[in-house]
Amino acid sequence: MKNVIISADGERMLYAVPDPVAENLREYCLEFCDHWLPESPDAAPYRRNGGLCYTEADFIEYLNQYQFPDEPSVLIKNLGFPDDASGLPEEYAAIPRFNF
Repeated sequence: MKNVIISADGERMLYAVPDPVAENLREYCLEFCDHWLPESPDAAPYRRNGGLCYTEADFIEYLNQYQFPDEPSVLIKNLGFPDDASGLPEEYAAIPRFNF
């Protein structure tokens, strides 16, 4: 398991995810939002009024249920809202991140 930082235009969340996800975070995130959400019958609850409504927690649920059920991702810490003035603390600088 490796750490990633994900958000959906809100608070940044630090998660432990399976290594392949951390190593290819952008690809997994884009597969989720560009293909699975609009195309999968299992994603119907996220389709509302002609659009998609989801958060980073929904991405984690997708990973846990459909991609890596034997190696569940877990929330480690809420890092709060982005602050352009101070950015992330140095300890998080090298962690892969994605904002939906």
